[in-house]
Amino acid sequence: MTHTKIVLLAINAIHNPLMLETDNIFKRKRTIEPFSFNQEVADVFDDMVERSVPFYKEIHRIILDILGKSFMPGDKIYDLGCSTGTTIKILHDFIKERFPEKYFEIVGVDNSQAMLKKCQDKLLKNKVSNFSLSCADLEKIELAPSRLTIMNYTLQFINPIKRPELLNKIYNNLRPGGVFILSEKIKAEDNSIDDLLTDLYYDFKRRNGYSELEIAQKREALENVLLPITPNNQIELLKMAGFSRVEVLFRWYNFACYLGVK
Repeated sequence: MTHTKIVLLAINAIHNPLMLETDNIFKRKRTIEPFSFNQEVADVFDDMVERSVPFYKEIHRIILDILGKSFMPGDKIYDLGCSTGTTIKILHDFIKERFPEKYFEIVGVDNSQAMLKKCQDKLLKNKVSNFSLSCADLEKIELAPSRLTIMNYTLQFINPIKRPELLNKIYNNLRPGGVFILSEKIKAEDNSIDDLLTDLYYDFKRRNGYSELEIAQKREALENVLLPITPNNQIELLKMAGFSRVEVLFRWYNFACYLGVK
């Protein structure tokens, strides 16, 4: 079986819209509180991310492409901010298919107990093995040596003051040649362009069935919770953490995926 077919099988096995509970959290007018990954969000998160994060499947294809080039037996892989375990499931299925009989371990970390419960249920239901889960703040957790660490749309929720130290910890715990993949919502350097990209992003959400009320209330809930930075600032942070080799792998309007190699 070719590498491409294995990647597609791994991704399509988990991205099945028939299995998703619909995100209706902001469908009716409500008192808006700061967004959090509570039980209400955990229950609909898979649908939310499918409809709110552009090219979500493509980011997973990129991760698997890189994993296929860099995997070594005995690897420990970190998914920091693992949410409901979609990425862990895809990584597991890919490695089991592409590298049968090779030992590996995937470690999922999240600070939301509700999300981790969904994650564990999903992984057990899909017979995923070789994984462990930890409920902890990323700034406090100890990391073991790893060849691949992934952060999908997680750093953006961490206090900007704490981000440099966390990125430095990730760098220090990567093995030589190890890879860090970071996906984030971003902001443009120019405010008028940033406004345009935001409008285009909301068009994307409208195409995926979100109403004006849902978009407005979600935006209010995320204010001062999700704090994006510019690509230049993000690359500078990665370089300050120790990554001398950094590249933007993918960008769509106000979303980007970065690669850092130790």
